[in-house]
Amino acid sequence: MLQFSLQGKTAIVTGGASGIGKAISLKFGENGAHVCILEIQLEAAQSTAKIILAAGGKATAYQCNVANQQEVQAVIDTISESNSIDILVNNAGIAHIGNIENTQESDLDRLYNVNIKGVYNCMLACIQKMKDTKNGSVILNMASIASSVGIADRFAYSMTKGAVLTMSYSVAKDYLKEGIRCNTISPARIHTPFVNGFIAKNYPGQETEMFEKLSKTQPIGRMGKPEEVANLALFLCSNEASFITGTDFPIDGGFIKLNG
Repeated sequence: MLQFSLQGKTAIVTGGASGIGKAISLKFGENGAHVCILEIQLEAAQSTAKIILAAGGKATAYQCNVANQQEVQAVIDTISESNSIDILVNNAGIAHIGNIENTQESDLDRLYNVNIKGVYNCMLACIQKMKDTKNGSVILNMASIASSVGIADRFAYSMTKGAVLTMSYSVAKDYLKEGIRCNTISPARIHTPFVNGFIAKNYPGQETEMFEKLSKTQPIGRMGKPEEVANLALFLCSNEASFITGTDFPIDGGFIKLNG
């Protein structure tokens, strides 16, 4: 059998139509999974699903606001009517720049609703289905280097990603006997359309200079690629990683250990 095959498995990827999520959706599709893409914008999910289908894979697009528990439960129920739920990748998330003094209560609530409550909602809905199958299901949550080390001007974002990390440890511990593995990936700066937009908005006319400056914050000297995160996600969700649970995997170009 081909290594890292997801043949016959159903994988749910939240925020699976852009950036890292899109790369994970495409990689999982290439390796045989039926990819269920959950996005707040249905058109974006459909666009990524079409790429997977055109390549001979299996994919279905769903509109879903992960912050809405009833909406999440309805979508997961629909998926589970005709599929076992083997893999959940909680990738959907939003960012905020600022320290505690320039973080408004509304900012905190907005990030909590998506980055923490959204992960909780999806895990809760999927675990109920995964317990029934007892076939070695996997939950992979997208954390961040901000879960583990201090990042300047990322107060609210760091709060949410720290919660993702510790929630994942708790789920990994609580569901060992049900055969559910739960791990996290902690990326450093990854070159996505979000990064391009951030630079263009905040540093007009200095795009090239700022891109190089941000790239060099990683000791390896560049930003990561979404495909590199997707490769790690593929391994962690495959049978080859069946002995791995309750673990965080930094993919950071040496940021955590080699800076300073």
